Amino acid sequence: MQQDILINWSPQETRVAVVENGAVQELHVERTLERGLVGNVYLGKVVRVLPGMQSAFIDIGLERSAFLHVADLWQRPLDGESLPAHRNGGAQRPIEKQVFEGQTLMVQVIKDPIGTKGARLSTQISVAGRMLVFLPQDEHIGVSQKIPASLRDALRARVQQLAHAATPEGKTGGYILRTNAEDATDAELAEDVAYLRKTWTRIREAGARQPPASLLHEDLRLLQRVLRDLVGEGTQSIRLDSKEQFDALMAFGKEFMPAAAARLSHYRGERPIFDLFNVDDEITKALGRRVDLKSGGYLIIDQTEALTTIDVNTGGFTGSRNFDDTVFKTNLEAAQAIARQLRLRNLGGIIVVDFIDMAPGEHQQAVLAEFRKQLARDRVKTQVGGFSHLGLVEMTRKRTRESLAQVLCEPCEQCQGSGRVRTARTVAYDILREILREARQFSPKEFRIVAAPAVVEMLIDEESQHLAGLSDFIGKPISLQAESAVGPDQYDIVLL
Repeated sequence: MQQDILINWSPQETRVAVVENGAVQELHVERTLERGLVGNVYLGKVVRVLPGMQSAFIDIGLERSAFLHVADLWQRPLDGESLPAHRNGGAQRPIEKQVFEGQTLMVQVIKDPIGTKGARLSTQISVAGRMLVFLPQDEHIGVSQKIPASLRDALRARVQQLAHAATPEGKTGGYILRTNAEDATDAELAEDVAYLRKTWTRIREAGARQPPASLLHEDLRLLQRVLRDLVGEGTQSIRLDSKEQFDALMAFGKEFMPAAAARLSHYRGERPIFDLFNVDDEITKALGRRVDLKSGGYLIIDQTEALTTIDVNTGGFTGSRNFDDTVFKTNLEAAQAIARQLRLRNLGGIIVVDFIDMAPGEHQQAVLAEFRKQLARDRVKTQVGGFSHLGLVEMTRKRTRESLAQVLCEPCEQCQGSGRVRTARTVAYDILREILREARQFSPKEFRIVAAPAVVEMLIDEESQHLAGLSDFIGKPISLQAESAVGPDQYDIVLL
């Protein structure tokens, strides 16, 4: 798999496109004023403890209080244990016995605020480096599941030795070896250990002197996370269109990630960098409900706060043999397209896919196998169930930040995100009923209707007889005023 990473930088926004085999697979957007919070460490203050929900709300200086669940509350191990009680099979102590209102806690954001929900927190701090993740409250050495089992014990022993060498005075802390640590030298691992411990010391010192609701540590910017998180074995090039940012990122990469920095280049072309692979067109398509398939079929993707639904349709694809064959081919193509769309749109949470009904069981298994194969390329954790008795496939995709649509869009002012507005006739009838209610309570000289032009036209034309009849019934004149600034299903009745 050949992978290219394109970075479009401007003072207000950084955009990153991950292109695999010529097709855009992932889009990452970070705006200077709207940076994500995952990985940030704060000194928080407990503002409320909810025993019934086994959670607490923490003030970390944001607009909304953040959320801490008891499962994310770190408990120190008991004497003789290497892990906290709840991770060693023991019971987790109730949250009301561990935290109290007014208490200050060092916390880390593990989920960005999404919609109306505040950020989710953990009291187990982790600091990510190029090859290692440092767990200062822990003592065990973990290894990424993507590293071959035959190498894990040796890597674990090497890191254990390097950690003890770096902290001869006592506690070493815990570490998790990231995937790119597989071929790391002892010198590279030692550099990462030193960097992580230095960062943790700086966080602790800031926590000792800063007031509650203070930011103690900020995770890397998107530009730097490209080198840390997105570069893999298949990455051929990383092209950045800003000379200033290229120089800064190259300096950062040479110090911490020299292998990734070696693939970095400054793009000097006259065409905008995103035009190379029509990335802007892909962004526009990724914000729409409908995704057309090459065969003539299509997907309908609807994203809600609770879950995302994906419906597969044959559309104009009729096939060349029989109906079962047509359905099977459409579902196979849809499985590939859906896996790509999940990455492209960064859809997370519960996802329900309604493939076209397939009678033969072997067709269902083949589609499911293809779907799982495509999802295996996703760096975000996914879990897929089988076909339900209703023919639906349920899955989950880990959600740690907002989707592409949530980053780039906002609810429509007219429909408030519902996707529907009432017809002009419906609004006209609402107005007639409202005037009748008002006339029973008040006795003005005149009622004036201020509404959208389409509604006023409906009242003047098709509903003029009903309007005149109402005016005679209440004994008051009714005037009309069209306002283009008024929404299609909004109106105001002015008493004159």
